[in-house]
Amino acid sequence: MMQKSSINTAVRIALLAAPLSAIGFSSVAQAEDAAAIKVERIAVTGSRIQRQDMETSSPVTVIDAKAIRMEGYNSVDQLLQAQTSMAGAAVGSTTNNGSDGVAQVDLRGMGASRTLVLLNGRRMVNSGSGADSAVDLNSIPVAMIARVEILKDGASAVYGSDAIAGVVNIITKKDFEGVQIDLNGSGTDKGDGETAELSALYGFSTKTGNYTFGAALSNREGVVQSDRDWTETGSSSFIPTGTLGGKVQNAQGEWVGRSSGYDYTKDSWYQTPSKRYSLFANMTEELGSDLVLTADAIYTKRKSDQQLAPQPGNIMLGVCGEANIDPAKCITLTPAMIAGGIAVDETGRVNYRRRMNDVGARVYEQDTDTLRLSTALAGSLDVSTGLNWDIAYTFGKNKANNSVANSINAVKMANSVYANQDAWFSGDKLTKAIITDVGYLQQEGGGNEQHIVSAGLNGDLFDLSAGAVGFAIGAEYRRDSGFFNPDPIVVAGEGTSAQQDPTDGNYEVISFYQEVSVPFTEKLTGEFALRFDDYSTFGNASTWKMGLTYTATDEIMLRAVAATGFRAPNVSELFGGNTGSYDYLDDPWGNEQDPQILVNYSSDNNLQPEESESFTAGFVYSPAAIDGMSMTIDYWKFNVSNAITRLDAQAGLDGCFAGNTVVCEQFQITAAGDLSSFTNPLTNVGKQHTSGVDFNLAYRFDAIGLTWNINNDLTYLLKFEQDGIDYTNTTDGNFGGYAKVRNNFSLQAGQGDWNITYFNRYIGETDYLAGDAKVDSVLYHNIAANYFITDGLNLTLGVKNFTDEEPSYVANGSDGGTVPQVFDTIGRQIYGGVSYKF
Repeated sequence: MMQKSSINTAVRIALLAAPLSAIGFSSVAQAEDAAAIKVERIAVTGSRIQRQDMETSSPVTVIDAKAIRMEGYNSVDQLLQAQTSMAGAAVGSTTNNGSDGVAQVDLRGMGASRTLVLLNGRRMVNSGSGADSAVDLNSIPVAMIARVEILKDGASAVYGSDAIAGVVNIITKKDFEGVQIDLNGSGTDKGDGETAELSALYGFSTKTGNYTFGAALSNREGVVQSDRDWTETGSSSFIPTGTLGGKVQNAQGEWVGRSSGYDYTKDSWYQTPSKRYSLFANMTEELGSDLVLTADAIYTKRKSDQQLAPQPGNIMLGVCGEANIDPAKCITLTPAMIAGGIAVDETGRVNYRRRMNDVGARVYEQDTDTLRLSTALAGSLDVSTGLNWDIAYTFGKNKANNSVANSINAVKMANSVYANQDAWFSGDKLTKAIITDVGYLQQEGGGNEQHIVSAGLNGDLFDLSAGAVGFAIGAEYRRDSGFFNPDPIVVAGEGTSAQQDPTDGNYEVISFYQEVSVPFTEKLTGEFALRFDDYSTFGNASTWKMGLTYTATDEIMLRAVAATGFRAPNVSELFGGNTGSYDYLDDPWGNEQDPQILVNYSSDNNLQPEESESFTAGFVYSPAAIDGMSMTIDYWKFNVSNAITRLDAQAGLDGCFAGNTVVCEQFQITAAGDLSSFTNPLTNVGKQHTSGVDFNLAYRFDAIGLTWNINNDLTYLLKFEQDGIDYTNTTDGNFGGYAKVRNNFSLQAGQGDWNITYFNRYIGETDYLAGDAKVDSVLYHNIAANYFITDGLNLTLGVKNFTDEEPSYVANGSDGGTVPQVFDTIGRQIYGGVSYKF
């Protein structure tokens, strides 16, 4: 990739030579193919060469609209994160703290930014709250999806940056005729968490094309953490009456140690509320002989919110009479305070903490607009056996307005304490005047924009004895930009939330790619791809891919793919300002009172791209003796080097505590454990190694008068290691879940107008990352039924988590003693839908 090896150079030369040498034979092939019958070719995710079938060397999972509705998914992230090939902790509807309402996909647990998301084969704009690193799946409504294709190997040589772990290609509905109205909804058996989606689809055909239009409105209600009886009670050191130097005042006026904590689960969501309004359209129009204009458009407005406990005010107060303390801005320690053990630190100050219940809970609100337009002109050339060309332009824009109600101005809070010492230290409720003075509405905004112009040519170069040699070549220009403007009070560091700097930047990339498909024999086919990308930020990168398929018998096909990949640093990584983050960490010095410790995240505009190598190998087996059965087994392996990452903050704390001065300097920690400047920068020193096996069994048969469908997906994780830490078969509140075994099973039986389906989803037992404790396995059961009342009227009814399984306990869980991104925290849900087409 970035450093050329002799092997890589040889591969590039071979790939470049293949299509060039083939041109010399085109005249022979042209004569032979003059009378050839044209067969319709289709696009396949993972290749730009149009094919007559779906058989490729790359493993692809396809989920159609019927399966999505049958399993009761009301958002794309829920659908994807339920797949066995997912791991980690992608943010979504159950992420209350820090998600900004965004939903992402995390293929193989390698990180959302390493999974490329396409819409109809072309890039989707990154979206969210501004300067985002990945696609917000909430911008794509379920109602518009025809199918989702998940490519499970590296595809940078075909699609460019971000496709290290694979590709998710969302295909929208098109070529529709008539009117279809769908109403879908769900709710828990505890009377909360209701969801509803109303959508309409309208399409018509003309003599020369088809036009499809759609609209969707969806609403999701929240689920409060404390409303689930298994939730672990929160015990924050920030309490509504306040603490001074860790002490509280009792009824006798004495200052004593704090003996209780604050239960923040009463103010926080397990499922976050959200409303979405979407419009979408597809069109195909034949402009003349062998000339077709296509276009698709989508617009989504999302209004979402999250809620956290009232702001924890954490300030250092100067003590009157101490050196270097402003006598006009200080507090006086009373004899009772001194007798209680309240003492100044080396700077002459004392810590004051207060849970600002008097002001109110923190309510995060987002109002985002995402627009994506794509159009292409395609045609054919009467050259050789016929060539296809296309020119396309894609535009994406995302804009967000965000707010945080009941934020606290730390400077005003300190000044108010100085002016009203008795009111703040008494433990009584604050006056309305004080509340109005220190509270404010935090407002911020951001956005992303993308422009892509591409042109391609594909077709057959010539015929070999075993078949035609297919190829695709093309070029692409892309410009990505993003910005994020935090509230001025936050930028100034005057809020009680973490300080954050603005982000603003852009980059451009020019790319050239080519692919070749060569049928060496009737049984053996090779697929080769090469791509060159030139970035305005760091320079250029080149990637390659080689795949083989071998049809050993009519029943067995072998396949293998080796590829290199890369991920370019995004806008936030290159141009993002310093940002504070409260991470769940263990302070070995014992200076911190809470497990959430403030860490300063910094970016670097000199970051280089990540590099990767991937390999998949497996087989497809369709036994002739068992009609309707197919089985696939694939081994996969990914190695990422030069990864853009933050170092392990916990390892930094432990290393500095052990006396490693280099680590102390790297994280800006003092030997005494002063974490006031604790910093974790982005660097190119990360490494990631993961491997495993995917297994799928599908079987369709008829028995006892019914049609049966069995499907089983299994992923067995062999290894997941990042930056020297082995996450294999562990679960953690910060990193999510990397279970060795994840399995999805479904059994469907039906006859004529009805069918019933049983699903189960299994997550195996794991270890707690930071200790010897075990995290229990869990098996979720879902049941659904579908019935066609008439040809146009269809009903669906189902139950998720039928046995109401509780989530597994995780000692450092991110919420409620578990990890909502891994386990079901909502409980039993009943869902249903009605679809009417006329």
